[in-house]
Amino acid sequence: MDGTGGTIRYPWDTPPEPGAAIEVAEGVLWMRLPLPMKLDHVNVYALDDGDGWTVVDTGFASSKSRAIWQGLIDGPLGRRPINRVIVTHHHPDHVGLAGWFVRDHGAELVTTRTAWLMARMLQLDVQDVPSPETVDYWRGCGMAAEVLAQRLSERPFNFADCTAPLPLGFTRIREGDTLRAGGRSWDIRIGNGHAPEHATFWSRDCDLVLAGDQILPSISSNIGVYATEPEADPVGEWLEACERLSAFARDAHLVLGGHKLPFTGLPARMRQLIDNHHGALDRLHAHLAVPHSAGECFAPLFKRRIGAGEYGLALVESMAHCLHLWHEGRATRTRREDGAWVFQAA
Repeated sequence: MDGTGGTIRYPWDTPPEPGAAIEVAEGVLWMRLPLPMKLDHVNVYALDDGDGWTVVDTGFASSKSRAIWQGLIDGPLGRRPINRVIVTHHHPDHVGLAGWFVRDHGAELVTTRTAWLMARMLQLDVQDVPSPETVDYWRGCGMAAEVLAQRLSERPFNFADCTAPLPLGFTRIREGDTLRAGGRSWDIRIGNGHAPEHATFWSRDCDLVLAGDQILPSISSNIGVYATEPEADPVGEWLEACERLSAFARDAHLVLGGHKLPFTGLPARMRQLIDNHHGALDRLHAHLAVPHSAGECFAPLFKRRIGAGEYGLALVESMAHCLHLWHEGRATRTRREDGAWVFQAA
C-alpha cells in the first residue's frame, strides 16, 4: 500500500551504486546492497566512531554481498575496523551478515532481544518440505490452489539460506535506552507490526533518524501474519507504534530507512502510514459484506494486480488485515470446507 506526496522531500534522487557510499551527514555513510527479489535492494549505514565503524544492518548473506562489503571496507570505510554491527530487526535482509561481521571482523552484535531470539530460532528451523502447520496455515489463508500445489512440490524458503550463523551472545537494546555512535547520542524507540521489537534510533544531536523498515517513504512496510503466531494482530501493533512514534516526528528530520531514499517531512509521512491502513481496513470491511478468505481480498487492500513474486507477502498481509477486523469485532470468521477461514463484516 503506497503513499507519497504532502511535504515529503528527497534530498538525494539517486542511491549509491554497489560498492560506493554517500555521506548523508557528517560521519554517516549511506550504502546499498542488492536483493534477489522484487524489492531489489536494502539500505545499510556506517557511523564513524573515529577508531572504527558502527554498521547498521547488513544485507543478505551471500558471496556477492560479502564481496560488496569487502569493497566498501577497502574503499569508503578506509580499511578501518568494523567494531559494532547494529541490527534494527530480525528479517534476513537486515541481519543476514551480522554473524559474518562478528566472526570475521570481531564486531559486537547489538540488537533487541526479540530480534535476536527470532533470528536464532528461524536460523535453526531448517526444513526440506513445508511443515504441516505451515500448510494448514496456507490453507487457512485461502491460498490459491495452484500456488499451494507448487509450494508443496518445492523446498520452502529457509532463513538459514541467506543468513550467516549467528553468535551465541549479543548486546541487548530496549525502549528508552541511549546509544553512542557516529559522534552522536541516539534515543532508542521501539516499533512493532512489521517486525516485533523493531529498533529505531533518533539522534539527540541533530535531525537524523535511523528507521530500518519501521518508517519507509513511498511504500508501506509489509505487515504479515505467519504460522508461527496464526492469530496475531500486527496491524494493531503497527498502528499503535505509528501513533506513538508520530509524537517525536519533526519536519526537519532526515529519515534513513531500510529501503528507498532518505527523506524529510516525517510528520506527513507518519500520518500517511496511519491513514493508508485505516483506509485499507475500511475498504476491506466493505468488501467483506460478502464472505471472503484472505486470499480473496487482494483487490480492496492493494488496488493493483498482485504477481507471482508478490503473492506470498500479499497473502500474509491480507490475513493480517482480516484478523485485525476480527480482533476488533468488525468481522466474524468461519471455517470453509476447504480449510480456509472466511471473514464477513460484522
